[in-house]
Amino acid sequence: MATDEQTPATANRSTTPISEAFRDFIQTGWDYAPAPTPEAFEHANLTAVRRQKLSKAFPGITLVIPAGDHKQRSNDTDYPFRPHTAFTYMSGWGAACTPGSILLGTPSEEGHHWRLYLRPPAPRTSDEFYANASLGEFWTGPRPQLETVATQLGMETADLAQWPDTLKSLGEAAVIREADSVITAALDGIRSTETEPQDARLAQEISEARLVKDSFEVSEMRRAVAATHRGFNDIVHALPRAIGHERGERIIEGVFHQRARLEGNDTGYGTIAASGPHACILHWVDNDGPVQQGDLLLVDAGVELDTLYTADITRTLPVGGTFSEIQRRVYEAVLEAADHAFSLVKPGIKFRDVHDGAMQVIAHRVASWGFLPVSPEESLTPEGQQHRRYMIHGTSHHLGLDVHDCAQARREMYMEKELEPGMVFTIEPGLYFQPDDTTVPPEWRGIGVRIEDNILVTQTGAENLSANIPRTPAEVENWVGNARSSLD
Repeated sequence: MATDEQTPATANRSTTPISEAFRDFIQTGWDYAPAPTPEAFEHANLTAVRRQKLSKAFPGITLVIPAGDHKQRSNDTDYPFRPHTAFTYMSGWGAACTPGSILLGTPSEEGHHWRLYLRPPAPRTSDEFYANASLGEFWTGPRPQLETVATQLGMETADLAQWPDTLKSLGEAAVIREADSVITAALDGIRSTETEPQDARLAQEISEARLVKDSFEVSEMRRAVAATHRGFNDIVHALPRAIGHERGERIIEGVFHQRARLEGNDTGYGTIAASGPHACILHWVDNDGPVQQGDLLLVDAGVELDTLYTADITRTLPVGGTFSEIQRRVYEAVLEAADHAFSLVKPGIKFRDVHDGAMQVIAHRVASWGFLPVSPEESLTPEGQQHRRYMIHGTSHHLGLDVHDCAQARREMYMEKELEPGMVFTIEPGLYFQPDDTTVPPEWRGIGVRIEDNILVTQTGAENLSANIPRTPAEVENWVGNARSSLD
């Protein structure tokens, strides 16, 4: 990766020209082609509604919602930039967002006046254009004009260079603290009262607003699931290449990542490609193991779109094309738990009821195999929970702009909340028999199965958005078998 920016990180190897002759030459001879006429984003009106609702919760209080800036990966290289979720939700600006942008809501008679501060293109007469490797357009590509973003998002925009003066004039303000530490520190330096509780309430309000998706968000979730389905098809077709490779899991991870980059912004989280006993490690993202005949391959992955909405799907595949007798028994138990949990979903039940329903099946199944020291009824009591040894995680989490969406919502608005139409969440029971678990027979050890689907609550019940991705043992075996046949 090339860079010539003269900063402490690169000064010892910089060859950036600094002569006046070079400056004179590089500042001339550019063809300023007019930018394409922008159009408003289809969701601009919906994000305006979100801002109106937020205004009502914070009358008279200035609201500061930063996109954040680059995060260092090593020395002078950064991770790919992704704006903070609260910023994207309230502005509507996703993967195309420029680092350092700030959404500001100042109190007005109508509630709040909203303005988006962003860094416009640098003129060719500016050293930034060619000498700043962090944000110079010679290095990182063109930035949009203020007018373009204003049209796309349907709000006023301003040059980020005006922000320091704006900051000095802010009154009582609340900020998304974690989004940008520099902005938070600056606000902390000028605010006279204890404001962290107000900041926490701002994050909470935005999280809780995301619990129910609007029509645009639901359509984006459908698109993310469809792209993820195609990614899983890529995985199934790549299985023959992965089998026997010492890092076959990375072949699986790689083909899915390619799909995510082709159809969206990135993967929504680190892909889990866990073969054999690695499937018993819930967040296995090293993905450096082999994929072998006879193993189960557990893949937990999701495509994140350019709007930053992500799917979150898990399928467990028999690498050889068919489940063994024990593998099938475990798989069918997990599928039964998933289907039972799904059957409960409808407006009015509590979110935690979905998990409780799945646990009923898991407890009775592992008890029937003789793995529990107590009856399933005893295990299901709050004082028991022995069955959770084999499924330590929860059954569901909300899903949207974050894979674990709405994380700052209050418990009574999350776990204890009654389901409403428009909520989107996962159902993902599993069973994991660790390789060293002596409470199960040796032939069961090292088997891990999870089935995860993305669920939309409707007016009368629920829709499984990922139902078309093969789920039953027969469907999965046909899926893997047909892919193999097509390569023969």
